[in-house]
Amino acid sequence: MQKLDVKIFLDDFGTGFSSLSLLRDFPIDVLKIDRSFISDIAFNETHQDSKKLVKAMINMAKALNMQVVAESVEDLKTLNWLNDAGCHLMQGYYFSKPIARENLDDYLTKQMKLSAIITTDKEQQYQFLALLAEA
Repeated sequence: MQKLDVKIFLDDFGTGFSSLSLLRDFPIDVLKIDRSFISDIAFNETHQDSKKLVKAMINMAKALNMQVVAESVEDLKTLNWLNDAGCHLMQGYYFSKPIARENLDDYLTKQMKLSAIITTDKEQQYQFLALLAEA
């Protein structure tokens, strides 16, 4: 799979069937933290356990050489908190609502221009756009 540059994402981590054994038993490249944990950060200021769990997930993924994506980022405060916690890949309504396939090319062109203003790192630009396309 690595030769083909195929990446394996583990979606909705922290809920359902996303067991820690999957991290041990499969070559996961990207861990996507479930929206329920991200929503707790945004809407529940006193819910410190969720913040601790998200930080632990980020640190664990990094220790296992995985990238981390936060799902359902909906406001700047959450974006800043996640960035400070070490999660630099995000998706959610803060960036864009879902886009119809026929409008995606125009949207990505506009976003590429915007991201070029935000960062000059091409790898970050492409990761940002790929996540927007998934939202």
